[in-house]
Amino acid sequence: MLNLSLAITDFLSHCRIEKKLSTHSLRAYKKDLHQLNEFLINNKYSDDVTQIGKIQLRSYIDGMSNLKTSSIKRKIATSRALFNYLELEEHIQMTPFRKMKIKINEPKQLPKVMSLGEISKIFHAAYGQEKLHAYRDRPSYGPALMKIIVIELLFATGARVSEIANLRTESIDLHSGNIKITGKGNKERIIQVCNADSIKILRYYYKIYEEQIKREGFFLINRLNKKLSDQSIRSIVKGLVRAANLPIYISPHKFRHSFATLLLEEGVDITYIQSMLGHGSITTTQIYTHVSKDKQRQILLDKHPRKNIEITL
Repeated sequence: MLNLSLAITDFLSHCRIEKKLSTHSLRAYKKDLHQLNEFLINNKYSDDVTQIGKIQLRSYIDGMSNLKTSSIKRKIATSRALFNYLELEEHIQMTPFRKMKIKINEPKQLPKVMSLGEISKIFHAAYGQEKLHAYRDRPSYGPALMKIIVIELLFATGARVSEIANLRTESIDLHSGNIKITGKGNKERIIQVCNADSIKILRYYYKIYEEQIKREGFFLINRLNKKLSDQSIRSIVKGLVRAANLPIYISPHKFRHSFATLLLEEGVDITYIQSMLGHGSITTTQIYTHVSKDKQRQILLDKHPRKNIEITL
């Protein structure tokens, strides 16, 4: 008999070693599966994986009604992946999810984006906090420079927080401006940083911290010369938003949404944006076509030739 707790441990090892999932994904998988295990224990269901069927799983899913739709879908997907693995490894004859019809309607939420003016204020807050060349010997110099580098990379690449934090030293070619980003499922994509000012500050940062960067192996390092964490990037963005006096919540992910939306509004083909964001399906990218309808309205209001046709009533 294989109990669920051991099955979860085995599955997580498989995800870490063979599927090479990120630390973030592994943490989420572990949390979701331990919640499933706790549910079965609390409701006095058997923890024998061969005895866990549709009734138990339906009961588990019904108990999630107070959660966000996205959270419910993620937890179901995680449980489904576990039982698919158990079937593949022949611990169970067939996954109980195989003949379960689960339909969860998730309300479409358009991604929140920033205007170019708001982004500009954040950039000015980052560059204006220290006169970099004048304060090179001060302890605050390194953190001030890092704020600039983080903002430049987020907006230049449209990458996710974890993708920025995990940039390896060899991932960035400061001569060509090519940045190799490793996304979900270890899929790689190349983003070119073409803005001269962005390239200049990235090279400046690398020149100063080249020894520490090479030693650590990651491009972004903190004041202890260790890899910059996802949370540190979020804190940097939060601090700059406050310094820019913007009365709205802005996460690092909003730079990704804004990157896509602003490019779309500039007429960039959506398939190119799909490639730059690392989306596996064009359907995922198409959500930005809805966001840009405000821009479409403004264009038609200002540019449509109907305004040149005068009618007297």
